[in-house]
Amino acid sequence: MRKLFPVCLLPFVAGCLTAGYRAEVYRAAKPSVQCPAGVAFVANGSGDFHTVSQNLAQAVAETSAPLEVETFTWSHGYGRYLIDHVNHDNHLSQGRLFASRVATYHQTYPHRRIYLVGHSAGCAVVLAAAERLPPRSVERIILLAPSVSQEYDLRPALLTARSSLDVFHSCRDRWILGLCMQIVGTADGHGCSAAGQCGFTPVVSCPADAALYSKLRQHPWDPVVEWSGHAGGHYGSNQAGFLKAYVVPLLSDNCGAS
Repeated sequence: MRKLFPVCLLPFVAGCLTAGYRAEVYRAAKPSVQCPAGVAFVANGSGDFHTVSQNLAQAVAETSAPLEVETFTWSHGYGRYLIDHVNHDNHLSQGRLFASRVATYHQTYPHRRIYLVGHSAGCAVVLAAAERLPPRSVERIILLAPSVSQEYDLRPALLTARSSLDVFHSCRDRWILGLCMQIVGTADGHGCSAAGQCGFTPVVSCPADAALYSKLRQHPWDPVVEWSGHAGGHYGSNQAGFLKAYVVPLLSDNCGAS
């Protein structure tokens, strides 16, 4: 009897058939003000779609937040979902490049606040970068529907974040972070339960760890946010309305004059 191929994996496998590795850093949007007080570096999810960075740039412009948005492109190429998701060595190597880019920006603009934003497998790249940056060198880290494991050790990233590490997760993310993770595993390869579906489990072995994890703020999906375009699915947190209402405030609440 012929086995049926899981429909949810079709976009992942189709992406593997496309060719061409590329990694580049480029400016996704012009600053919304002449002298921005901070920058949001974005690592989009698998497949090199820039939905988060584009919609975030739109939300920043609409709210006149004193921010610029810059995308770090880490993907193997357009549409290559599966290899982007499972190649954790690439997450780590691209994380090193990402950290270098952030450090260079900080040297150039030492008084501007730096925020890191990741979606899905892009969160693995954000975390890899954060783990290589100095303590308290980033104002805030925001993870949208992270596809890393629920047990991922956030302590190094929490050291890097000055204010908080905010995680948006949803129990309604049943296809991408539910069924697909059961089949291919999480982005870091350490399990099949993704933090973007059920949140992170704190790794606490001493009082210092507990103090670090006090900076972790987890935001489970709630029907009250559905008006913003986020209906609980994997790509709901990408929506411009959601980013404008719930993410931009996190990126601008501490911004003063540069």
